[in-house]
Amino acid sequence: MEDFRYLVTTLTNQNSIQEDIKSRLKSGNICYHSVQNLLSSILLSKNLKIKVYRTIALPFVLYGCETWSLTLREEHRLMVFENRVLRRIFGPKRDEVTADWRKLHVHNEELNDLYCSPNIVQVIKSKRMRWAGHVARMGDRRGVYRVLVGKPDGKRPLGRPRRKWDDNIKIDLQEVGCGGMDWMELAQDRDRWWALMNAVMNLRVP
Repeated sequence: MEDFRYLVTTLTNQNSIQEDIKSRLKSGNICYHSVQNLLSSILLSKNLKIKVYRTIALPFVLYGCETWSLTLREEHRLMVFENRVLRRIFGPKRDEVTADWRKLHVHNEELNDLYCSPNIVQVIKSKRMRWAGHVARMGDRRGVYRVLVGKPDGKRPLGRPRRKWDDNIKIDLQEVGCGGMDWMELAQDRDRWWALMNAVMNLRVP
């Protein structure tokens, strides 16, 4: 089979997450459309609308995200979804010069300033690091740990190698000043790992 559904996750014979993210975004959009009247209601505060988004719509998109190896393309698709929801929440913006309501949508940079919580990509990075810490501390008796450290037989296909899952962990640690360090050794210190995980989640990347 080229692909099949396990629970609500789409698995492919090429180990690609593109179809899974596509399916997750579809579910997130369905959930978003079911609550969009609440998100645009003048009777609810902005903070309450954000809570509705983060507790109802966002979990649909992020199911199983701990195992994702994201590229910039997938990160962009996820940010497009979240920005669309945030524009519904914050609504149009009044022009400071003319005092008229702006016809165009709020710019992405303005959304970053208005939305104080970690964005969807930062949440994924945090969840991925938390899961990585659990796996690194499991020990070699657990199957998940053996899958992480195992080396498959055979030769990889020609061409540029695909980004591996733990490459994302190394990139995230590099962004918070821990590049070049053995992340599995770092993860053995639970308190330090949680501090790094929070640093990655709160990192503002332009």
